[in-house]
Amino acid sequence: MMVVALVLLTGCGKSQGGGIVAGKVNVVTSFYPIYEFAKEIGGEEANVINLLPTGVEPHEWTPRSQDIMNTSKAELFLYNGAGLEGWVPNFMKGLGSQSKVKSIQVSEGISLIEADGEDEHDHDHGETADHHLDPHTWVSPKSAIIMAENIKNSYIDVDPAHKDGYETRYAALRDKLEQLDMKFTEELSKTTKKEIVVSHQSFGYLCRDYGLSQHAIMGLSPEAEPRAQDLVALSKLVKDEGIQYIFFEELVSDKLAKTLAAETGVQTMVLNPVEGLTKEQEQAGDTYFTLMEKNLQNLIQVLQ
Repeated sequence: MMVVALVLLTGCGKSQGGGIVAGKVNVVTSFYPIYEFAKEIGGEEANVINLLPTGVEPHEWTPRSQDIMNTSKAELFLYNGAGLEGWVPNFMKGLGSQSKVKSIQVSEGISLIEADGEDEHDHDHGETADHHLDPHTWVSPKSAIIMAENIKNSYIDVDPAHKDGYETRYAALRDKLEQLDMKFTEELSKTTKKEIVVSHQSFGYLCRDYGLSQHAIMGLSPEAEPRAQDLVALSKLVKDEGIQYIFFEELVSDKLAKTLAAETGVQTMVLNPVEGLTKEQEQAGDTYFTLMEKNLQNLIQVLQ
C-alpha cells in the first residue's frame, strides 16, 4: 500500500516539476516566487520542483513524506525563511545524514521588518525563534532582487561549471525586477493617498519601500482571527481617512474583507501577496511580474 500511495503522491505534483532528474541541478523550492526565480535563473541546467501545490496558501501547508524524499536527493533546497515556513527545522532534520542537499534561506541580506507587538497574539508558529518577523519579503521588488541574487549564488556554489549561464539569466531577471521597482517608485510617489486596508499583514515590505501604510484585518498569518476591537478601529479608520476600497487576496477567505466593506459602505479589490498562483492564474500564464503589475494598477486606482 505504501508504495502505491507514494506513486500516487508523486503523480500529484506534475505541474510543480515532478521528481528528481539525473544530470541536472535538482532544486526544491518552498513556494511559488522562489520557484519562478529559480526556474528563470536555472534555465536548462536545472530541474526545479515546487513543494507547494497550486492554489494552496503557504502559511498553513505542511510537507509530505514524498517531499522529504525528493529534497534529500536534490542539490539545493531554497526556502524564504524569516518565519514563513514554520515546518523547515523539522523538515531539515528529516532529510537524513546521507543527504548532500544545501539549504539556502533566500531572504538572507534583506533588512527584515519586525511585526507590531499587537499582532503577537496572532501567531502559532511557536517552533521558530524569529516568528515575530514579517516574512513577506518577496512582495517588494527591491527585496526580490536580493532574493534572486541569493538564488543565483546558490546555483554557482553547487554547479560552478555553468556559472556564466547562471550569471546571464540572473542579469536578465534582475533587469526586469529593477524596471518593476522603478515603475512602483515612480507611480506610487504620485499618489495623494498612502493608506491601504488589506486582509492580512503581507504588504509590509512593499509599503516600506514605496512610502505606503498598511492596516491589516488579520495579522501576519491569514488564519489569525482579528479581535472585535481591531475591527471597530479599522472601521473607524476607513471612515475617518475616506478609504474607498478594502483589499482582499485570492488564496485566503474574503469573508472578513467583504464584511468590513459592507459595514463601511466601500468596495473591495484584489491586492495579491503573490504567495502562489490559483489554478486559473496558472492556466492564464500569470507570473510574479504579471501579478505585481496588476497590484500596481490596483494600488494606483485606489490611492489616486
